[in-house]
Amino acid sequence: MYRYVMGLLLALVLLPGMALAETSAAYRVVETGIEKVTGVFEKHRDSYQQQPDLLYQALSDALEPYVDFRYISARVMGGRYFRAASPEQRSRFAEAFQTTLVETFGKGLINFDYQEFDLQYRETANRHEDQDTVELEVVADDGERYPLVFTLRKKEDEWQIINLIINGVNLGLTFNSQFDRAMRENSRDFDRVIENWSPDDALDEIDEEA
Repeated sequence: MYRYVMGLLLALVLLPGMALAETSAAYRVVETGIEKVTGVFEKHRDSYQQQPDLLYQALSDALEPYVDFRYISARVMGGRYFRAASPEQRSRFAEAFQTTLVETFGKGLINFDYQEFDLQYRETANRHEDQDTVELEVVADDGERYPLVFTLRKKEDEWQIINLIINGVNLGLTFNSQFDRAMRENSRDFDRVIENWSPDDALDEIDEEA
């Protein structure tokens, strides 16, 4: 399940940090985040089976400075649903979104059968002053290339990741479609959708498209 998506993400996380002479501030955020997550994984790998929650919490804490989960969750809800939801429902969905995504990521991280990858770096021109994109290519040992594009947003002089495109598949838009579908299938019951939220459906969909 969602092996393709998790494989690319985990290959990226498990690679050693690249030493480049000139990189953007946004790129350095991505690189530093990778290093932090790698450290968490190494620390908790042996204890995961007995205490999985320790890994999940540590991953969440490590990603918090580098990923704007609240901004992403608002975009996943979409403008009309976000405006219709109460402040309490918005906060609960942001928490559910972060928790489920981190747990899915953690499970994939632990179960990933690591192979050796080479990583290429390419940065695109900025479209907005407060946004930047960092493009990376994961090159599998069979020579196949998989592009990843991080979108980052600058807020109060700090850059945070707000989206990821994997091999042309936009995670933010895919999660947004999942939320919209869940709202329609559940008679626009915010509480039911929030309580049952899981990233699995969207990631499975990406697997099928890939």
